[in-house]
Formats: sequence, C-alpha cells, structure tokens
Amino acid sequence: AAPAASAPAPVVRDEFIVRGRLDPDDDAARLDLWDRMRGGFAMPVLDNDLVRKWEQWYATRPDYVQRMTERGGRYLFHIIEEVERRGMPSELALLPFVESAFNPQALSVARAAGMWQFMPGTGRDFELKQNVFRDDRRDVLASTRAALDYLQRLHDQFNDWHLALAAYNWGQGNVQRALQRNRKLGLDTTYEALRMPDETRNYVPKLQAVRNIVARPADFQLALPALENHPFFLSVPIERDIDVALAARLAGLPLDEFHALNPQLNK
Repeated sequence: AAPAASAPAPVVRDEFIVRGRLDPDDDAARLDLWDRMRGGFAMPVLDNDLVRKWEQWYATRPDYVQRMTERGGRYLFHIIEEVERRGMPSELALLPFVESAFNPQALSVARAAGMWQFMPGTGRDFELKQNVFRDDRRDVLASTRAALDYLQRLHDQFNDWHLALAAYNWGQGNVQRALQRNRKLGLDTTYEALRMPDETRNYVPKLQAVRNIVARPADFQLALPALENHPFFLSVPIERDIDVALAARLAGLPLDEFHALNPQLNK
C-alpha cells in the first residue's frame, strides 16, 4: 500500500531566521553566538568614567547579569540575524539589556513597552499595532524590526551611532537642539560634549559597559550562558483563533514559556 500522505508543514513566516531547513546539529549552528556577536562589534569605543561606573555596577551583580543574559538568550539569535542582514554594528543587539533587561513584558512609568521600550506614539509611527487584542511593542520580531528601522533612520540623520542612540533615548528633536546650541557656542558636537539629561548621559556608557562585559566576561569575573548559533523559536501563522492554554498544551510548553514566546498577545 502507498504510504499515507504526511500533513503539510506549517508555513514559517519569521523573516529573521536563516532560510532553509533548521538543523541544530550542523557545524554553523553549533558556533558560539557570543563569538558571532563579538565579530560584529563596529561601534566607536566610548571610554570614560561613566563606562567604568556601569562596568562595576554590572560586575557586582552577577545574579542580575545571569538572569538578564539567560532571558536574552531566547531572542538574541533573531536580533543578530537582522542586525547583520542590515549591516549594522552588532552592539545594537545588546541594547535591550539596557532598555529592559531583555524583558518583552517591561512597561515603564512613561508607558514605554517591550524589550525595546517603544512609546505608544513612536510604536504607531513604526507600524506596531496596539489594540485590545495585541500590543506589537511587545512582539519580539516586530519590535526588533521597528527598533532597527528607527535606529537606522537616526543614524542617517546624525551620521554618528552615539548621537543616534542618544536620540533613541531622548528624542531626535532634543538632540538636534543640543547640537545647534553647541555649534552656536563653538563647542564640540560629540555625544560627550552635549548637555543632556542624566538618563541620556548614562545611556551610551551603559551599552558600552555591557559590550565590554560580553567582549571580556572573565575580566569582570562574570560568566555568560552558552548560546548556540540557531533560533530558539520559529514562527507559524495563526489560521484561526485558539485558546492560549490549549495552544500551549498542544505545543508541549508550560504556559509561562508560551507567553514568553508570544508576549504581544493581550487576549
């Protein structure tokens, strides 16, 4: 008798994954994802007292760094894939460590949401849906696409990654005005020379500190969790509504893990 026809495989619509069949046992997939990231570091190095301060802050909190990097391990492959596809510095994949400690459910007092911390208006500007059913600011893939679109636009405007990051945190209008003020006064127009709020003043040094820790964890007596070079998850389209508890059970996942992989869903 002819063998029974197998069910069609679900269509994968995750633009961030490598094309073709996923084989976690091939040589490329078994590479160290941290090493892959280190190979893409390309941002100008910031070296000042604030960087030292934040290196020390993280180094004295190994449990926090462990939780943060383990949580980020779910999502880093997807972010690095998209950063590399765009030819951007791989340090940008570390920005959610600074923004939200890689928590896609993070919500600030100012109503910024998700691991990239999009404000409601900015999220809508970058086509992140927000309604009673979903908030795509919390969607790992959609918010990553939007954040990198935004960062690329800011870099195109300022032609400087440190200024682009300051604008991501403080707003491009504020950075533009700070630059104009310095030009009027005959002052430097570098990130470190601008007058800015303390949060923005510390923003790039925090990212530089995380980058230095990823580059040389042993120098800070820290250990990073092992991450291999393949996706933690794949995306499949939803053909019709299904109860979340049932979907999680059929996927063989604990409910909290299902929510961690689908953090954008409200209902």
